[in-house]
Amino acid sequence: MSADDQNSYRGTMHRSTEELLKWHALGPKEEALEPELPIVDPHHHLFGDVPDSQYYRLADLEQDLAGGHHITKTVYVEAYGSGWRKTGPEHLRPVGETEAIVAKAATPLKTRHGNCELAAGIVAHADLTMGPALAEVLEAHLAVAQGRLRGVRHMAARDEGLVGRFIKEMPRKHLLQEPGFRAGLAQLKNHGLSFDVWVYHHQLEELIAVVDSCPDTPVVLDHLGGLIGVGEYRSDRAAVLTRWKADLRKLAERPNVYVKLGGMGMPVCGFGFEHQPRPATSAQLVQAWQPLIDTCIETFGTQRCMFESNFPVDKQSCSYTALWNAYKLATRTLSPDERSDLFSRTACKVYRLAEPNSR
Repeated sequence: MSADDQNSYRGTMHRSTEELLKWHALGPKEEALEPELPIVDPHHHLFGDVPDSQYYRLADLEQDLAGGHHITKTVYVEAYGSGWRKTGPEHLRPVGETEAIVAKAATPLKTRHGNCELAAGIVAHADLTMGPALAEVLEAHLAVAQGRLRGVRHMAARDEGLVGRFIKEMPRKHLLQEPGFRAGLAQLKNHGLSFDVWVYHHQLEELIAVVDSCPDTPVVLDHLGGLIGVGEYRSDRAAVLTRWKADLRKLAERPNVYVKLGGMGMPVCGFGFEHQPRPATSAQLVQAWQPLIDTCIETFGTQRCMFESNFPVDKQSCSYTALWNAYKLATRTLSPDERSDLFSRTACKVYRLAEPNSR
């Protein structure tokens, strides 16, 4: 690993939010392409406030939605301990995040296309290894979710190299192989919940065995399976891609696995847009991302793939408008039905949401 590699990667959040806003103010500004195409954004976060180094408030999301894309619904995904209770039993503190997002989602967001249903689905945090207490946590999430809870995510992304140095709370090694983890995962089916999994590409082989242990539970692979393109993986990109593609093919043999196409704006992927003087344009994004998007669609089919924003994390590379423009450009040759799968229908199927009406 060169000194340049070590110095250029500064973790998922390359810029603080204030720095990021100034960077985005430099442009370029894009108009939304195909603004009438209905989109369900199945992966975003809300956290923090202005005094914090990193934040993404409801007002920030509303500003991004004002870019012109027809976002009809969103799925909120747990992250950063946002809204966790500060008192009470330790194992129930994550339930505060569900409470908080439900309160924020009480009123739909207004866009130029009409109302956007914020957090129509919620993917909450739960420690799947906690044993018998897990049922109490899941029931508590369900009780406060007002019918919005759709799944659970227990972070498993771990790396022993450069990337791992920037993970504040590193998951245990081989967490996915722990009997307690598998036992907890088995409980999701009893509550009608799916499992969102965030791992890095070198963990996909472990994930295959996990999926085989829960064939009746929908498993959603976040961020294309976590391709690392920095540090020690930068110089061996071809081998990384070969391994990633092979593991995706194996996962695709399991019909309960779905893939979120996104997360490519994270600095960990190695595209380097965060180092540019201005945020990336949709043309730049699609040139870099098209091969990865095509691989996932060819491997899983459109009915098991869904585009995601992963905002504000992917904002380290581009604007919300440019990101969805890139996805639209990347799928120009697909049929209307295939595009509907990618932009809304698959997300609605997995997270059990009403499909948006096309105009």
